[in-house]
Amino acid sequence: MATLLGATSDPGYGAHVSVVVSDREEAPALAIAKAAGVPTEVVSLATYGTREEWDRALEEVIERYSPDLVVLAGFMKILAAGTVECFSGRIINTHPALLPSFPGAHAVRDALAHGVRITGCTVHLVDAGVDTGPIVAQASVAVEEGDTEESLHERIKVVERTLIVDTVRRLLGNGWTVDGRRVRFGASERTEL
Repeated sequence: MATLLGATSDPGYGAHVSVVVSDREEAPALAIAKAAGVPTEVVSLATYGTREEWDRALEEVIERYSPDLVVLAGFMKILAAGTVECFSGRIINTHPALLPSFPGAHAVRDALAHGVRITGCTVHLVDAGVDTGPIVAQASVAVEEGDTEESLHERIKVVERTLIVDTVRRLLGNGWTVDGRRVRFGASERTEL
């Protein structure tokens, strides 16, 4: 989130961040956004009686800012099917593996356990599954001899930061269309995150 926020502060980037939303009041992203003058919102699960109420509150906050693109940068909750449908084709997430390989919360560990020589990161559209949406962009990272989960994940994060900034720039600068599992750049101009 911080890298993306930094990129969007450049007028030449062509997009800006409308709001940073967190489910945790203590999330460092909120302080970073506030320091940059970006509005913040907290939608804490503890505030709501049910998960469904929380889902709807999250949708309402996002709808209030009318973003062209919703970027899940460090947001570690699975969105409800209704939320995904509400913003269908406009939610992206990053994943620390080359999907469709190694979906889920332990992608780096799983890639190492499988013995792959190349892994990487993926930016994908969010759908109702876990890491199953159409792939927007990918970048590879070599697995080095002696890599631990932590060392490999740190190298993936460096590549992931560059990939998300470039992908958001391309999506919002060129627009996009989704044709089945394929995401194609170049449809309409969108500039709000």
